[in-house]
Amino acid sequence: MKTKILPVPVSPDSPSLGHWASSSSSSSSSNASSSNGNDVPSNLEEWQVPLTTIPPSLLSAATALRTTPVPVAFPTETVYGLGADATRSAAVRGIYTAKGRPSDNPLIVHVADLAMLRSLLSAPIPPIYLPLIKKFWPGPLTILLPVSADSQRKLAPEVTAGLPTFGARMPASPLARTLIKLAGAPLAAPSANASTKPSPTTAQHVLDDLDGRIEVILDGGPCAVGVESTVVDGLCEPPAVLRPGGVSIEELRACRGWEGVVRAYRDADAGEEKPRAPGMKYKHYSPRARVVLFEGGDGDGKKKWQGAGGEEERTVGVIRTGRWEVDGGWDGFEVEEFGRQVGEGVVDVREGKLVGEKELRLLDVDLTGGVKAVAHGLFAALRELDRLGADVILVEGVDDGDDIAAAVMNRLRKAASEIRRAS
Repeated sequence: MKTKILPVPVSPDSPSLGHWASSSSSSSSSNASSSNGNDVPSNLEEWQVPLTTIPPSLLSAATALRTTPVPVAFPTETVYGLGADATRSAAVRGIYTAKGRPSDNPLIVHVADLAMLRSLLSAPIPPIYLPLIKKFWPGPLTILLPVSADSQRKLAPEVTAGLPTFGARMPASPLARTLIKLAGAPLAAPSANASTKPSPTTAQHVLDDLDGRIEVILDGGPCAVGVESTVVDGLCEPPAVLRPGGVSIEELRACRGWEGVVRAYRDADAGEEKPRAPGMKYKHYSPRARVVLFEGGDGDGKKKWQGAGGEEERTVGVIRTGRWEVDGGWDGFEVEEFGRQVGEGVVDVREGKLVGEKELRLLDVDLTGGVKAVAHGLFAALRELDRLGADVILVEGVDDGDDIAAAVMNRLRKAASEIRRAS
């Protein structure tokens, strides 16, 4: 199978890709939902696509989704997704095959608009979610919904992996919503990487993992957020975060009914438990290189290298997020000849030497622009250091909290081969 990258020659946010229907044109659907006690935002009712301005690459990808069982990779605001028609079993099985994904790991259903979501439900959207939909949709938030009679008839069973619920989200990217609309069906779409590898934030990342496994990668440029969506369960009491992501716990707690939301995820392997949502059970986000995560400390590096690297680890990658200095904390090594920019990725990588009893190659990534910059560049940094030959990657953790730092540390703990905590 030959894999091709199809550029989308317009901005992923371009108005030419689509627009929301005016409130008057969608008023009948909106009135119907209100009469059922479901006060959903009418401005998200229908995403309309102007066929005359759609790029041929997008039309080609949509045709592939409608007519073949081979999934298509496409950009969203979070990471690149690997999409297939969520109503066709053969298509959904293609996702599991291409990724090498365990079959008990459920998939998130992506919808273009509220009308598409409602078509999958037998009852109104649970009221607990309405404040979140109003504030965060379209955007990096996935809500857990009950599998109803309509859901069972319409969604392929492989989507839910036998669970009584399914995750749904409406992506912020107009390009993604237009692709879904053109496909004529909701898309099941996990991240478009090989299972266990760092999530892809560029089309090249997808090609690196899935070349020969899929046919089409839509290239919409780098993703804006850089980590996957937050997954929440409002069907339990208290409501819970199943996976941290692009919407923070802090932001959720500011919404009515979500003041007491709790964390219901683990940052390590969940063992034999059946995952309630993607990203809960299996080892994730890991590059080829060994990842050593450092948590805590006062900023001088705290023996970043000593005891962390094996004898065969000759190229040392470093991801700095705040306190670490390039030349600090190496214990027995001096940094020399530092500064030459290497690599061709989204993040800048600078090269130098660590000189001590032996000479080592140093590859340094500076993500010190705040926690959002860390989230945006994390997966790209792991992939680029891997590509440049790092044997070990030393990562400076961020202060865990209820903002997007929770998502960053969740991904880093899952990627890490070793975690070192300051005493």
